[in-house]
Amino acid sequence: MTTAPWRDPALPAASRVDDLLSRMTLEEKTAQLYGVWVGADTDGDGVAPLQREMSADYDWDELITHGLGQLTRPFGTAPVDPALGAQALARAQRRIAEAGRFGIPALAHEECLAGFTTWRATAYPVPLAWGASFDPALVEEMAAAIGRDLRSVGVHQGLAPVLDVVRDPRWGRVEETIGEDPYLVGTIGTAYVRGLESAGIVSTLKHFAGYASSAGARNLAPVRAGVREFADITLPPFEMALREAGARSVMAAYNDTDGIPASADPGLLTELLRERWGFTGTVVADYFGVGFLQTQHRVAGSEAEAAHAALAAGLDVELPTLKCYGTPLVEAVRAGEVPESLIDRAARRVLLQKCELGLLDADWNPEPTAPIDLDSASNRALARRLAEESVVLLDNPDGLLPLAPDTRIAVVGPRAADPLAMLGCYSFPSHVLTHHPEVPMGIEIPTVLQALRAELPDAKVTFAEGCGVDDPDTGGFEEAVARTAEADVCVAVLGDRAGLFGRGTSGEGCDVTDLRLPGVQGDLLDALVSTGVPVVLVLLTGRPYALGRWHGRLGAVVQAFFPGEEGGPAVAGVLSGRVNPSGRLPVSVPRVPGGQPWTYLQPPLGLAGEVSNLDPTPLYPFGHGRSYTTFTWESDSTGTEIGTDGSYDVSVTVRNSGDRAGAEVVQLYLHDPVASVTRPDVRLIGYRRLELEPGEAARVTFRFHADLSAFTDRSGARVVEPGALELRLAASSADARHTAHLLLTGPMRTLGADRRLRCETEVAGAG
Repeated sequence: MTTAPWRDPALPAASRVDDLLSRMTLEEKTAQLYGVWVGADTDGDGVAPLQREMSADYDWDELITHGLGQLTRPFGTAPVDPALGAQALARAQRRIAEAGRFGIPALAHEECLAGFTTWRATAYPVPLAWGASFDPALVEEMAAAIGRDLRSVGVHQGLAPVLDVVRDPRWGRVEETIGEDPYLVGTIGTAYVRGLESAGIVSTLKHFAGYASSAGARNLAPVRAGVREFADITLPPFEMALREAGARSVMAAYNDTDGIPASADPGLLTELLRERWGFTGTVVADYFGVGFLQTQHRVAGSEAEAAHAALAAGLDVELPTLKCYGTPLVEAVRAGEVPESLIDRAARRVLLQKCELGLLDADWNPEPTAPIDLDSASNRALARRLAEESVVLLDNPDGLLPLAPDTRIAVVGPRAADPLAMLGCYSFPSHVLTHHPEVPMGIEIPTVLQALRAELPDAKVTFAEGCGVDDPDTGGFEEAVARTAEADVCVAVLGDRAGLFGRGTSGEGCDVTDLRLPGVQGDLLDALVSTGVPVVLVLLTGRPYALGRWHGRLGAVVQAFFPGEEGGPAVAGVLSGRVNPSGRLPVSVPRVPGGQPWTYLQPPLGLAGEVSNLDPTPLYPFGHGRSYTTFTWESDSTGTEIGTDGSYDVSVTVRNSGDRAGAEVVQLYLHDPVASVTRPDVRLIGYRRLELEPGEAARVTFRFHADLSAFTDRSGARVVEPGALELRLAASSADARHTAHLLLTGPMRTLGADRRLRCETEVAGAG
């Protein structure tokens, strides 16, 4: 086979793959369409729901004689030393290649939601913290570092980013999302894809599509989103990441939308994704998603029918292990029940990707080529920068922060002294290591308590846990109140414990009925406030929680969304003043715990009004965040008349009018007073983060194009309508500083796949 055309790297990839397919048996082609999860445990408490039922039995030696499409999580399944793991993966790849006729290795994939999910790898802030940074360039830099680490051990594909837009913050996987606005999700997510792909890693967009719109905020629940919500809120981040960053894989979501499961929806996976958007990569299943067509959705009567439905829709690869695409599919093809052309179509896509990755080349070499360090000093520096930029100062009404360097501080709360308080559910310590208590953490994770003591060495710092994260025991309140009464200030560190399927208060399958702080943490906070000692509330969470109960009673409020292994020093730096907070909310913080779902993207009837006694107005709006310095804004952009295919530059000059360096995030919102269908009152269409020294000014220009006003009309077309618009330069969705009035004139325009997706920005004057 070494001289066959498919081995010739000088030939076009398509020609090589066509030659290879012509030589393969049905079993060999089918083998390229599934992964195998070696070492996955199907017993014990750590097993995912339905994992036992969805895992098929197989003989490994016999299986790989036909080849193998993917290896599932060789590093992320159990603790393994990275260097030894790389050697083991290389041995497994050689064994796979030697067992089959064609010598083709498997494609190895891993989770990388907030860093490479493996032992001793850097745990970065979660995606919700990326959104809070409003810094796509830094997220791209982080993703490139993650990609290099993946490549260094022989991994080819990363299952990230999550591009779901938050629709109900009670949903457990909010921590995995970038926020509640599709433009923010799209721009930050696209930056992540660009970084990961720059390292040669296949980026996998998930979950396509609608997963976060689940009814009742329940994981894997039906979605009842309307056509316009789906088109204008759910899909744009995926379109942007594919068109602008070239993501090479998409993961089909678990959910059904209006009765059609995503994994069996040709309108979604073929007509939209491939025919309209021009996607040429691979579509992979979310874990066990093909089998779920039979067992959960009940749109298939057998494993073979589930395989047929998924393949026909355009789902190429069954993950994480074979169940439906193995023997049941081969037998169905032999019986004439499934066209072999569907196998050929999917296998061609898979082999084209393997060809791009060099896995069809004769000189393919799986051995690691350099020393492996998955938590390098440069990684930690990146993690620290992103953590610091993502911390949001929600309130500081009387200037209690920064803390005095020699003050007496009572640190209280269940999240203050636990390293896991920094990590989301897809970090390796939270995701896997909790099932291996005998194994050390593998990375250094300073807690808030440790970091604050290091940050303020002259302060007298005491500690009391007060209560657990979600248990009802109040026995620790007395000590917590006593330590607070002895102090000048109390730092209450409260929040979530990340976990999976009900084993945490945030994470996959950890959905909640309302947005009260978990357990008795709210009662603990009441007890601390009642002492009369000023209380700084620090939240380490995976979602926003309702804080109206304490509004006006707290000295300051600091929000950090699972800020990663360097999150403790980042939070402590904000408390001490070493770090000037610059994070902005990627999700609204509600006033009351009920009344969900609600995001800021509401049409007029979704806003407060006289027709209901319930006021959904958030306590802190999307985009909100305070600083230790002040900024002045000046704009001479008043607006003009442009065509429905025209553009307009709106500018603002921002000056740091305070006495210390800081960052301002300038946000541009669109308000459409009258449209043919109801529209959100405001929606984000641009933003720019500015780093300014004291007295320094910068002028930001947003190049608005009429395409950015487009929406899906009653016919289902995406249109630009003539009429009045407002461009609002703002510090948050509820804090407009300047408004430019536009009048769009001319005919209504229907947009195609080449529409403009972003508002380009230009900055002059900043250092």
